[in-house]
Amino acid sequence: MSKLTLVQANTIINAAIDAARASDGPPIAVVVVDDSGHVKASQREDGASMFRIDVSLGKAWGAVAMDTPSRKLAEKAKNNPSFIQALTVTSGGRMLPNPGGVLIKDPDGTIIGATGISGDTGLNDEIFASAGIEAAGLVADAGTD
Repeated sequence: MSKLTLVQANTIINAAIDAARASDGPPIAVVVVDDSGHVKASQREDGASMFRIDVSLGKAWGAVAMDTPSRKLAEKAKNNPSFIQALTVTSGGRMLPNPGGVLIKDPDGTIIGATGISGDTGLNDEIFASAGIEAAGLVADAGTD
């Protein structure tokens, strides 16, 4: 089983920020967590609000904790809000079920972490995260099938 490296995490962040700048969108924050939900690396662009890191972390942490992209968690929240609310409370508020948390998988399909992005729309956050993950030679799972 492979592990997420710091080099991969930094590649993900840099490529995600490059994708965001190419789209001319608002400043973003990017957090990369390993398969245990520990922060491997994070960055907040100049001009991104102070809350963006926390939101990014909540998206990534929830995705890796539930082995499910945060888009799917948001869908579950619509269909079963009490369950997602209970998970959020149980996690001490660390889980944020909104689009923008993308699972990082190794080429064999094993989950090795997640990337969370906040600053643009949820869909764009997923696009930027996926671009970063793929730039690192890994597989992105945004839950968009």
